[in-house]
Amino acid sequence: MASTSTATKSEFADSADPALGLVAELAAAGQRLVFRQGDELTGVVLWPSGEPSLSDLCENFESLGLRVSTHRPLPTVLGSAHHFTFEPCAFDGGALEKMASAFEAVVAGRTRMDNFSSLIGRADITWRDAELLRAACRFLAQARIGLSEGYIVGVLQAKPLFVRAALGLFTARFDPAVPKRSVAVAAAITLIDELVDSADTLDEDRVLRGVRSFLQATLRTNWYLRDGAGNPLSYASFKIDSQVLSTPQKTVPFREIYVSAPNVEGVHLRSSSVARGGLRWSDRFEDFRTEALSLMKTQSVKNSPIVPTGAKGAFVVRGTSTPTPDQVQESYSTFIRGLLDVVDNIVDGSPVHPAEVIAYDGEDSYLVVAADKGTARFSDVANGIAIERGFWLGDAFASGGSAGYDHKAMGITARGAWVAVRRHFAERGVDVDTDPFTVAGIGDMSGDVFGNGMLLSHKIRLVAAFDHRHIFIDPNPDLEATFSERARLFTVPRSSWDDFDRTVISSGGGVWPRSAKSISLPREARDALGITEEKLTPQELIRAILCAPVDLLWNGGVGTYVKASGESNVDAADPSNDGVRVSADELRAGVVGEGGNLGFTQRARIEYSAGGGRINADFIDNAAGVATSDREVNIKIALAGLDSGSRNALLASAQDEVAASVLKASEDQTLAISLAEHRAPALLDQHERLIENLIAAGAMKRVEESLPDAKSLAVRARAGQGLLRPELAVLVAQSKNVLTAELGASEAPDNKIFADRLTQYFPPSVVEAAPEAVQAHRLGRDIIITSVVDELVNRVGPGVLFRLEEHLGVRSPEASLAYAVVSEVLGTEGLRRDILNSDLDAAEQLQALDRLQQLLESEMSWVLRRPGAAGRFAVNPRADIDRWSGPVRELTAGLNSSERIEVSFGALALADLALQENTSVQAAATVYRELAAELDLGDVLGGVDVAVGASHWEVMGSAAVHARLTTRFADLVSGALDDDRDGVVQRWSSANLDAVHRFTTLMSSVRRSGSLDTARLCTVDAELELLIRGTSSFLSAALPSE
Repeated sequence: MASTSTATKSEFADSADPALGLVAELAAAGQRLVFRQGDELTGVVLWPSGEPSLSDLCENFESLGLRVSTHRPLPTVLGSAHHFTFEPCAFDGGALEKMASAFEAVVAGRTRMDNFSSLIGRADITWRDAELLRAACRFLAQARIGLSEGYIVGVLQAKPLFVRAALGLFTARFDPAVPKRSVAVAAAITLIDELVDSADTLDEDRVLRGVRSFLQATLRTNWYLRDGAGNPLSYASFKIDSQVLSTPQKTVPFREIYVSAPNVEGVHLRSSSVARGGLRWSDRFEDFRTEALSLMKTQSVKNSPIVPTGAKGAFVVRGTSTPTPDQVQESYSTFIRGLLDVVDNIVDGSPVHPAEVIAYDGEDSYLVVAADKGTARFSDVANGIAIERGFWLGDAFASGGSAGYDHKAMGITARGAWVAVRRHFAERGVDVDTDPFTVAGIGDMSGDVFGNGMLLSHKIRLVAAFDHRHIFIDPNPDLEATFSERARLFTVPRSSWDDFDRTVISSGGGVWPRSAKSISLPREARDALGITEEKLTPQELIRAILCAPVDLLWNGGVGTYVKASGESNVDAADPSNDGVRVSADELRAGVVGEGGNLGFTQRARIEYSAGGGRINADFIDNAAGVATSDREVNIKIALAGLDSGSRNALLASAQDEVAASVLKASEDQTLAISLAEHRAPALLDQHERLIENLIAAGAMKRVEESLPDAKSLAVRARAGQGLLRPELAVLVAQSKNVLTAELGASEAPDNKIFADRLTQYFPPSVVEAAPEAVQAHRLGRDIIITSVVDELVNRVGPGVLFRLEEHLGVRSPEASLAYAVVSEVLGTEGLRRDILNSDLDAAEQLQALDRLQQLLESEMSWVLRRPGAAGRFAVNPRADIDRWSGPVRELTAGLNSSERIEVSFGALALADLALQENTSVQAAATVYRELAAELDLGDVLGGVDVAVGASHWEVMGSAAVHARLTTRFADLVSGALDDDRDGVVQRWSSANLDAVHRFTTLMSSVRRSGSLDTARLCTVDAELELLIRGTSSFLSAALPSE
């Protein structure tokens, strides 16, 4: 072999063709391409084995900015050699070497040629530099910079100084070897700013600013990490502060991680440092970030009842149009590695930054992921990578793996959504367990949400459904037979509607592939769908199913199928379903259950609700799944000190308790929306002010949430209408998010009154197994805050705490403590359970619970109006609880729930008054009732209902006047209690007959004139002041006459 090589070299040396000498150089160096610049630019390619594709070679040269003029093969025994000449160009030797190096990297599979490769010669940069710029610009395209890749590359080709300055800034910020980093960064920023300012056009400026913003928004990167062989990683990840980006954004994540590799590209978006959500395999190559943004936004409101806020990840598989399952898994694995490269670890209880990664942010160790579309089987893959790296969360990193909760087996997401369905029907007088009801659905029985959902009642009459493969119609289903067949299909792996036993389907029904040219429908099927057309295309039939006249439309699928009538398909942002999408005003279903994400646009929900349909929102209905995952992670963190066998056994044994807790939270939140809807017209002002508060707090944007503006709200007020369920769902969720932040910034969660919240969160078996770990839980304070906020909003309704702040000047932390005091003293949780477990129907329950809400707000207001209340709460709120509990129990003893609620209005004031006057609470209550009756003030003291449509200022005025009036009356009662003899009220009334008569005559006149508005209430308050000032005291009235 050596002699052959020597002879060949000698032959080349004697040859007149210099190209053959270059072949020898390539062979000796083990390279594939060399350039030579003389009178013309030439290049020689050596392919040691096989034949290269000339078209591929020319395409690669084209990518590098070279146009081939001539080509000829070269005779050699060293392989396949080719000589090229190129059209004139101005590349110097250094640039040509970098271009040859890029060619070698392409052959080795370490990079790829595309438009960005042209920057290697134009800007004299390395192929790795081009990779970095490609990643930056690909991200900017996902961030909607609004310019084509070709245009962006053209701008960069024309701005070589900017390209090198951008790379210099990146190097200064992130290369671990850079000395005096702050000086280098400052100089790089100065230079790049000057070059950005020199842009010639607005579009050029957009490109340059976009690239600069990407570099400045990047907080961490794995760019300088190396693999075991010392080579750069095959993938790159960039942790980004999204608020720094120059691209326009409606929804701005708190942080995002962008991962770019030859086989995968994806983003993981978070709305806060502690956030969770699934990672999905996306088919939206051009806008997967937009898809993830929409889902993160939904996840953020969905996560309001749990500790982490919303997150969402989406990735696409690159390099193949038809990836195999193994390729998808490998792409997912690369994506996971990219995420973990740029987050911190916890070692011995302390955060540790990743080695060789420069960080421009603080601690960031909480990164969790979950399964989503296309990744249901990958949790163990993700956990294996986390464990391999020693990541502190171990197999808690990706919930639902082999050592976690199987959501499909638990049916938890469907069961959570069914909670909403059950309430919708109950409020319509239908019991889904005993009354048959018709259903049309999106999905099939192999799916988690659809399959589990369609097995939650034996009274389901599923008349039609579709998935991405088939269309199913059963016009007159047999309840038990079809239930059994659905149950069978649910157990068959990857079953489809085509597997449904045709003998079970009623006359006129069937199963058709979506690939059919057309479908002829029998009369029975047409009647069931409420249509007359006999022949339809599959798309037309799906639209007919969505609009079918059924009791329930159950969404257990993937995609956006319903838009508002005023929206376009573009607004729905789901091109794959444009052909089957319908408008909300076409729906004829009475109830919608949103087990799947993004089935409706928010405007579609609102339009459907305005038309009388019952719907919440996807972030309400399907929240149980993410809540279960969160509890799994927190239990695993608490049990980290146990061996895996013991931990897994405990985790499994607690599954039913976890499910029960999650479903109770879903019930509570759905009920909170119903209560807000129950009094929505009367609470419109409160809700309008809440919208303004949430916008001011930066929690949401009115247009994005499709909430009505001031003009629309005024129209509703005049019409006696309030907010609709989907709108109220947003307020419930977003108010929880804002209150969570406010409590987190205060000392209220550390108050002893909330000390038991942490242990109450965990199943008793977990607390027993690891009591110290539970108390020292890394997220313990966050768990307490979430527990308090969730209960608070669910019990008093959205907006009450903001209203208390407006009326009384108290902040939400003080209000949360007041709630804890009032709730415990009055036993409102017990009252609530009694109401929900009673024989009252749904409407009567809402009426009773509404009154309970009013009681809570009334007594919280009284507590917070007391001088020094905030200070006393901060020291020891338990003192007030202990002080008032005994008298209140005495006052309400022996009463049923309804009576207890009514008697409890003013109970804290009576208890406090009795204690001050050293008398019994019953005595105080007797005097209170007698005085109220004598002055005809009974119903006024219990609270004033402001008229529907009243202005904000009228609401504020009424509340202020009512508070003053009740205080005056309490002083009057206190004076009566100074005389402990019987009949004191009657003697006082007799002694002041004219004054009392004047007041009661006024009250009669007020009642006859209409509702007790603010003006009338002011008059009553002023007259009560005159009455008290102008009458004799109770003691003087009790003296014997001379």
